[in-house]
Amino acid sequence: AAAPLGQVSELAEQLEERLFHRYGFHNELIQERLRALGEVMERVEEVQAELRRICCTVEAAYQDLCL
Repeated sequence: AAAPLGQVSELAEQLEERLFHRYGFHNELIQERLRALGEVMERVEEVQAELRRICCTVEAAYQDLCL
């Protein structure tokens, strides 16, 4: 049995609302993950800088000892 046109458009509206809600929710989750990733990347850069400093210090000490 074919559903009346009004019923079909009502179902379409309900589906649209549900999709928007889902999309919004997932969008927020994605934004949160991206923010967290940004913070992690900043920390990684800080650690890299610290490691570079340590390597330079070790290299300088090594050269002082060997030369």
